[in-house]
Amino acid sequence: MSIDRETVLKVASLARLELTEEEVASMTGQMSEIIRFVEKINELDTRGIEPTAHVLNVKNRVREDSIIPSPATVEEMLSLAPERHENFISVPRVFE
Repeated sequence: MSIDRETVLKVASLARLELTEEEVASMTGQMSEIIRFVEKINELDTRGIEPTAHVLNVKNRVREDSIIPSPATVEEMLSLAPERHENFISVPRVFE
């Protein structure tokens, strides 16, 4: 299977991308190479191979849950903040 110009334009439209003619030509070749690679992988006999989400045998490293005391009063909580304004934690402005 090879990718044609119309397919590239359709994918670009779905991705809301505007491509120049040079980019369309480049993407046509690149996407065709990707499809050829996937077709090559499909030729492999994968019967008996378990699906995996990662090529390495990785396990989550989690720490033990532990109960720690939290600040009991508003004053204690506000004392932990880098900046405060009256009884509020002061943070950098997000909106202009």
